[in-house]
Amino acid sequence: MKNEAKKRLQDIADACAAVGQFAKGKDFSNYQADEMFRSAVERKLEIIGEAFVKLETTESTLTEQFPELRKIVGLRNRIIHGYDNVDEEIIWDVVQNKLPALQHQVEALLA
Repeated sequence: MKNEAKKRLQDIADACAAVGQFAKGKDFSNYQADEMFRSAVERKLEIIGEAFVKLETTESTLTEQFPELRKIVGLRNRIIHGYDNVDEEIIWDVVQNKLPALQHQVEALLA
């Protein structure tokens, strides 16, 4: 694995971990009520999506291990370009149910 690919994977793992820390002990109502919390989560999701875009251009065979890659990048695009149409319930579902598994998968590749 190239150094650039390792950096992108580390960026993804770090962003997943940060979101986990942001969300620790919080629920959906906390997410809805706190603009700074929502902004921080969305920023990390943007980083995850962009890191996958860059990873795909440098090591596309590696990204084949992520079947939800298109959804991850699509979410990034929605947050950036459709910021006024972001479904908070979808974001919260990603935070609670998708990111922990993604973090685990990426960390396993890095190990």
